[in-house]
Amino acid sequence: MAKAPIQVVWFKRDLRIHDHTPLSNAAAAGPVLPVFAIEPEQWQAPDSALRHWQFAADSLADLSQALGTLGLPLCLWQGSMLDLLAALKAHYGEIALHSHEETGNAWSFARDLDVKSWCQQHETPWHEARQHGVVRGLKSRVADLNAWEKQWETLMTAPTATAPQNAQAAQGWQAFHHIDVKHLHGLTLGFDTTPCPERQQGGRSEGRAVWRSFVNQRGRRYRGSLSKPLLAWEFGSRLSPHLAWGTLSMREVVQSLRRQRKKHAEDTAWTRSMRAFASRLHWHCHFIQKLESEPSIEHQTLHPALRGLRERGQTGVPLVDACMRSLIATGWINFRMRAMLISHATFGLGLHWYEPALHLARLFTDFEPGIHYPQVQMQAGATGTNALWVYNPIKQAEDNDPSGEFVARWVPELTTLPLEWRAKPWALPEILRQRFGFQPGVNYPIPNDFECEARHWKKMLYELRRTPDAREASQAIVDKLASQRKPPAQRAKKAKPAHRQQLSLFVEGQ
Repeated sequence: MAKAPIQVVWFKRDLRIHDHTPLSNAAAAGPVLPVFAIEPEQWQAPDSALRHWQFAADSLADLSQALGTLGLPLCLWQGSMLDLLAALKAHYGEIALHSHEETGNAWSFARDLDVKSWCQQHETPWHEARQHGVVRGLKSRVADLNAWEKQWETLMTAPTATAPQNAQAAQGWQAFHHIDVKHLHGLTLGFDTTPCPERQQGGRSEGRAVWRSFVNQRGRRYRGSLSKPLLAWEFGSRLSPHLAWGTLSMREVVQSLRRQRKKHAEDTAWTRSMRAFASRLHWHCHFIQKLESEPSIEHQTLHPALRGLRERGQTGVPLVDACMRSLIATGWINFRMRAMLISHATFGLGLHWYEPALHLARLFTDFEPGIHYPQVQMQAGATGTNALWVYNPIKQAEDNDPSGEFVARWVPELTTLPLEWRAKPWALPEILRQRFGFQPGVNYPIPNDFECEARHWKKMLYELRRTPDAREASQAIVDKLASQRKPPAQRAKKAKPAHRQQLSLFVEGQ
């Protein structure tokens, strides 16, 4: 009787054993070899950062321990996945590859194409399972919207895959194991190696603890805290990096949330907050679908009429500086402040969206390419289909940091000023400058005229979008990529046209 091929389980951004279909399927087919490839090119990509690697390293350590309870190792290979496959093929002969589908950046897209080609050339089956609601090969979101919704709901309501209990480990895996899991944090990986001392910890056990605290206590104030940077830090779900690295599966979170909504059905505050959170989980997959359907979104302005704009800029104002300093230290900021940062960079400073997108990608521990790039372009007005929402950082400070506590924490050089002047210190009257020993341009930089700059770019974009060619291109984009605003259960009978809707920015940054 012929021996079963070695079943290689390729972990990517799905670092868990629970609800992991490739692992379950592989264990049922033969000896299992779980692998994670630490690929140098991945960590040299311009949107990678040390904080991403550190979160992944936490998660890999947790994954290794979880696999150990199943009697399976975690083989950590340093090098390209293609070289690993070739080495495994030479050593074992027949192998089969199992993984989840991934919608990542341009590098991972090209890498997966190379892996697909290698598997075809070497007659190696590659079994890919869906992890999110993304549909491969979708031609039109408008034409296939109902089918997309049904597939999303079918995937989310299906039973979660259980971890295999009788898995057989492949022999000889040590030959491909390059680094002990305890040494992972000693690697300095990422295009940007800025320290992130207050970042979230990775790993499934940490993700489950964060989720439990949210649905049992913190989540009740979720809806009213979303826009406020200090409150969102405490009452936001904080699940985004765990979803980005797959320590928790989207399906298990959706199913758990639905159980919690029934439990709190009589509590209005809980009901509203859980409904708001459910909509963001739904949009998680909607935005990743955009990058899946149009990979060029990562590097090219979506709307052709708007390419080539915005090539200059300067620096910011207190709330912007506070957000950036907070991001550098913690790797996280709430969704409204993310929107404000992109808005200020592109409208207030006149920068092209791409460089701010890369910079923020490196700062967000929860960076998810499929969400990040489409939403950055949307907020920058580069899609040509969404309403232009320009966030004035002075008004945002007044609305969402009225006590000035957030700005005071991260921009302490302004704490000597009266509260009403902390959001706009450059406007401090001369008599108060003398009283408080504060001189704009000396104690704190004077910003450019960002309000005038924003008016200029709004006018420019609106004029370009009104041309016949631009309108035609906008409709083509809507047909291919647009989506309805609410999940099926919440959608009004008569929905607005997709191109007239403005969605909450960074649904992953909850």
